[in-house]
Amino acid sequence: MSKEILSGNEAIARGAYEAGVAFASAYPGTPSTEILENISKYKEIYSEWSPNEKVAYEVAYGAALAGVRALAAMKHVGVNVAADPLMTSVYTGINAGMVLVSADDPGMHSSQNEQDNRRFAYFAKMPCLEPSDSQEAKDFLKLAFEISEQFDTPVMLRVTTRVCHSKSIVELGEREDVPYREYKKDFVKYCMLPSSARVRRVELEKRLSKLRDYSNSTPINRIEMNDLDIGIITNGISYQHSKEAFPNASVLKIGMSNPLPDKMIKEFAKKVKKLYVVEELEPYMEEQIKMMGIEVMGKEVIPNIGELTPDIVRNAILGKSVAFEVPKIPLRPPILCPGCPHRGFFAVASKLNLTVLGDIGCYTLGAYEPLSAIETCLCMGAAISQAVGFAKAYKGPKKNRIVAAIGDSTFIHSGITPLIDAVYNKANVVVCILDNETTAMTGHQEHPGTGRTLMGESTVKLDLESLCRAIGVPHVRVVNPNNLKATEKALREELSFDGTSVIIFRAPCIVRDKSVWKKPLMVVNEKCAACGSCFKIGCPAITKDKSGKATVNPILCVGCGVCVQICKASGSEKCKNVSIGYCSDICSQICRFSALVEKEE
Repeated sequence: MSKEILSGNEAIARGAYEAGVAFASAYPGTPSTEILENISKYKEIYSEWSPNEKVAYEVAYGAALAGVRALAAMKHVGVNVAADPLMTSVYTGINAGMVLVSADDPGMHSSQNEQDNRRFAYFAKMPCLEPSDSQEAKDFLKLAFEISEQFDTPVMLRVTTRVCHSKSIVELGEREDVPYREYKKDFVKYCMLPSSARVRRVELEKRLSKLRDYSNSTPINRIEMNDLDIGIITNGISYQHSKEAFPNASVLKIGMSNPLPDKMIKEFAKKVKKLYVVEELEPYMEEQIKMMGIEVMGKEVIPNIGELTPDIVRNAILGKSVAFEVPKIPLRPPILCPGCPHRGFFAVASKLNLTVLGDIGCYTLGAYEPLSAIETCLCMGAAISQAVGFAKAYKGPKKNRIVAAIGDSTFIHSGITPLIDAVYNKANVVVCILDNETTAMTGHQEHPGTGRTLMGESTVKLDLESLCRAIGVPHVRVVNPNNLKATEKALREELSFDGTSVIIFRAPCIVRDKSVWKKPLMVVNEKCAACGSCFKIGCPAITKDKSGKATVNPILCVGCGVCVQICKASGSEKCKNVSIGYCSDICSQICRFSALVEKEE
């Protein structure tokens, strides 16, 4: 057998291949994104980006129902979106195997919360497996499909950021030849009307009892007996931390965390003098163990916020503070990329002092100084819904200055229905769709608005303008946000109307589409008045020299020209081609009367 060094996400993709998976779906979201990106490299597996996680779960369920092994992957908050079909699919069971990969994010490296989705598995009465490294990520996924088919249930494979993105050696295997399972109509099993659901509810409890017996016998739950003074019950990446912190301690490694192996836990507890539960985030195992009547230490000493480390585990159990200082690494402030098309929109929104209700995407960075434009961030699609409620209830001084900012992928994910709500209920809001023609924040994945699939095929491209008009939006227009004058004009005009308007601010992501790059700009030092206007757009290519004047880093600058348009020296001298004030024509971006000009070769 060959071996490779793989990340957890790459190993999960390999596991899907080896397990004979035929269908995989997802909506991209860190830390899960690379799972489907790597699965798509295996041509034996049909793979797709779905518009959102609910759809991703449902299409995978449909494929499993039809008779092939299917996988759906998403980050932890994506499971919230998929919760509706998830909860009932555990009642119905499946035909061929189905696995949900939930990628949780302790420490909130790229998330708005750090919910612990073991709670979801427990809530749904769904088997949950938790690998601690890349080899287990591959092996546990294959086992999850076996459990799914043996017990007639979807299975959750819960991973965390540290498992998803860290790398370790993985032994590769061959692809399993999984026979197609013929679908058979079964009203009571698959059609969850109340009469059927009552029958399946009883079956669910019977299945859970069998799964608990399985959990007590499966080798992925194992006891490692050593020194009896300290016993640690742990799971996932916390197992690695615990082994490093206490190499001589006895350990009960939990690989299947729902249902927990109650008999094995009681057996282990009797053998050690002092028992600890080491788990990230919620006291999920600890609470259940205490309900068994077992005395155990957990969140009394182990933090319930953020990721654990060997030092945190060691010092928590020993009752000591960290013995050394963590080196202070200079922070890179979260900021929009140089030339990002969203910057123009936010610069104008800040100038107009708008109330901007935001959404999930790289444009959420518009909340940070110096732009300070976005005021809220809740969940996918909430910008429009919040704007509707806000507009209906707000009585403050900016009543007619309420806008929602949402990206193109996020709008397709869950912004369409709230836009229908806005139109239907006559909300006075301006919906700004920041369309950079990709799912940029998670690594430039395709979506229905790009005209391409995950597998690289051309497909029907969703027409956002026609969609908004079909919903009934009376005013729909498309504007290039790099043109500040046109951006301001559009916002002012749409804010003057009653009802719902949509402005699609369309310009490609400059990281993905380098064809829009222009020559980098430079500062004519004698023209710069050190007024600081250009610093207010938060472009990392623009810095301040010792005299307080602006300077442009030509390595970072892509020549978008937004800074030229706000430079107070721009158009300050008479020029027949430009007017004083904001410049919008292409000539203004290379105007020699501006302090900011194209850099000479």
